Amino acid sequence: MALLLHPRLPSHPLRAAAHHHHAISDASCLLILRGPGRKRALLAVTCRAARVKEPAPSAGASPQALAKEAHKYFDHAVVTVRAGDGGHGAVLAMPPAPSADATKPRGRFNRGEKKGKKVSYKRNYDGSVALPTGGHGGDVVVYADEAEETLLRFHEKARYCAKRGGNVGAAGGTLSSQMHSGFAGETLRIPVPVGTVVKRKKGAVLADLAHPGDEVLVARGGQGGISLIDVPEYRRRKAMALSPNIMRDTSDKVLIHGQPGEEVSLELILRVVADVGLVGLPNAGKSTLLSAITLARPDIADYPFTTLMPNLGRLGGDPALGALQFSSEATLADLPGLIEGAHLGKGLGRNFLRHLRRTRVIVHVVDAAVDDPVNDYKIVREELRMYNPQYLERPYVVVLNKIDLPKAHDRLSSLALEISSIGCEEGHDQSGSKDNLHGHVSNHQVLSEAKVESGEKELGDYPRPQAVVAASVLRHIGIDEMLKEIRAALRKCIDHKLA
Repeated sequence: MALLLHPRLPSHPLRAAAHHHHAISDASCLLILRGPGRKRALLAVTCRAARVKEPAPSAGASPQALAKEAHKYFDHAVVTVRAGDGGHGAVLAMPPAPSADATKPRGRFNRGEKKGKKVSYKRNYDGSVALPTGGHGGDVVVYADEAEETLLRFHEKARYCAKRGGNVGAAGGTLSSQMHSGFAGETLRIPVPVGTVVKRKKGAVLADLAHPGDEVLVARGGQGGISLIDVPEYRRRKAMALSPNIMRDTSDKVLIHGQPGEEVSLELILRVVADVGLVGLPNAGKSTLLSAITLARPDIADYPFTTLMPNLGRLGGDPALGALQFSSEATLADLPGLIEGAHLGKGLGRNFLRHLRRTRVIVHVVDAAVDDPVNDYKIVREELRMYNPQYLERPYVVVLNKIDLPKAHDRLSSLALEISSIGCEEGHDQSGSKDNLHGHVSNHQVLSEAKVESGEKELGDYPRPQAVVAASVLRHIGIDEMLKEIRAALRKCIDHKLA
């Protein structure tokens, strides 16, 4: 016979043994088994419900990681959205028919009483009774908001649910004119920064929210359930004249349930919306340049990778245009410094090279005081080519920075000449096309077309820089000339688009 005894019983003789048995918890008990030879065996039985469950590890980034390494999470997030379920309908009973005794007057004092009014129901266009339905579930909409800057808050909360639709208000469950349909669920609107690309997780792109106010419907709410009239079989024919929604058997009750809302996993990718992108090696002076020509105040220090996230600044219009100067304003984006191998994931480059996709002009800042500025220029150009060759087709201006230092000032003319000679002339392809009209094809054109087809296009096959400007951003030397060339490159993009 087995006895189940608790070790905390004061009169139990095995209390001391239980205290020495450290493996037995507060929710454990002792089980004494007696065999044929009357030998006792002491076993510990632990209650499985008393075990403390350890909290599951969080799937998203911790708050400490978001605070210390915000540059890793600010432009990419995965969220799950669920639209609201549809509201439920109701099973309604026909109101009882008035009896003959209730309508018959019972004396001379009842002659002046008015008869009850006939109940009127809402009708559909075909004359049938409009039965109430459950409310539509709330939709989920993602829209671009200028007040939002990053996607960091989606790492703190990665699931959003819209409200469900209201049920049919059927007090008493009887068909009456006082009934109303369920209220529709409120649409859940989720704001994201301007320039966010919304796509299904491991799926197609849903929308590119490049302008303020752009929105996309990502999940539809469930349809509300219908209402059915439950009448006895002998009254169904008469009830069919009122409405076709007659419940024939219990299996029809499934129609009153609202449909579930859609649930979608979304991938949000932020691409900075800017007209001009500032690129270069670390400590080339990009952040200093941004603070010199705009009102932006980025972090500036004398160590590499000071900029961990893109900084935006607004460039004022060209004063030479007069009243039209406000139409020539542009947005500048200061990107973190690139290093050799950035297209393969080294440094911070690969995470931020995609922010150049919306830019129209690229400003390449080169430190003219280093040992080999031309090699630094080629390194950045090669990384842009390896990541996206279309970046090198855009107009770009080279800024030779830090010319106030003696080492840079002595070789300034040779540096400008050597950098401006890297690449081919833009008008060369146009002249080649004219030769084609006359039946002449140059050898250089044949070689360039063969390289494009084979994908072996090198730096020398891309257009040369539109201008090479010498400046010292810290000393405010050459700022006006640099702004003139940047605005000229922007006007060139506008003219090319209009053409």
